[in-house]
Amino acid sequence: MRKIFVFMILIAPLNALFAQESESDSSGIVSNRLLPTSAPTLLFNEADERQKEDKKKKKKKKKNVYFNVKTKKSYTKQTFRNQTIHEFFHYSYETRKVDPYIRDIYWIDKKDNVIRTKNFDSSRGYLLHGPYEKKNGDIVVESGMFYFGTKHGRWMKYDNKNILLDKAHFAEGWPKASRVTYYNRTDRKIEKVTPIEYELKEGNFFHFYEDGQVAVTGEYQYGEKVGIWTEYWHMSGKDKTIKKREIQYQEAPYTKNFTPYIKAEWDKEGNIVYRKDT
Repeated sequence: MRKIFVFMILIAPLNALFAQESESDSSGIVSNRLLPTSAPTLLFNEADERQKEDKKKKKKKKKNVYFNVKTKKSYTKQTFRNQTIHEFFHYSYETRKVDPYIRDIYWIDKKDNVIRTKNFDSSRGYLLHGPYEKKNGDIVVESGMFYFGTKHGRWMKYDNKNILLDKAHFAEGWPKASRVTYYNRTDRKIEKVTPIEYELKEGNFFHFYEDGQVAVTGEYQYGEKVGIWTEYWHMSGKDKTIKKREIQYQEAPYTKNFTPYIKAEWDKEGNIVYRKDT
């Protein structure tokens, strides 16, 4: 698998980038606070840097401290058809902006005592941080590590006979097999970010113009385009982003007899010029 650099995001948070409305907005103008409007800057792997700092300090390992962050241990319990599923995890009280480039952000909803992967709400819960383990009865069926709500490091999945099914590696939410293409690699001008997991496209896709403005956003599931893919006009030097076109793909992968179609189009001023009746 090709190694991917991890991104530090220099933009405002987005709680639900790909949450779509049932009808397209009449205005194509998008607030720059609500989506990634510029390419990420390639810096360093923050989680690994924290681990290096811990080793340099040579201090005795503290209980429930991971990546130099104090955590609290907890669990959830659910029963399905005579099977009891426990999820053991850690979470951090430390606040952290949600990375808008990462599709799945894991957090514990303290009000409902359930782990969620979408729409993180700091008023309801906390980001998972530290080791995680899922058990079916006494059998471990999944294990891994979280870093502020994102999967990090090696993740393992097992069947009910403790036989290894899958092994994947992540870097702060990005599958390490993900592909990054560049306009100029020396200057790190990113063209496209394509998430790859288990040799299939899986997660949020981004295409940027050469100046870093977002050009296309969409989602892959099991190698298939799903949901609404959005194209944006190139608005160089402007303080706003304007949609160009929304294309509706299947809501679930491998849907039979579905043909993608243009859902809506806008002009460069954000005025809608076409909307498909549904």
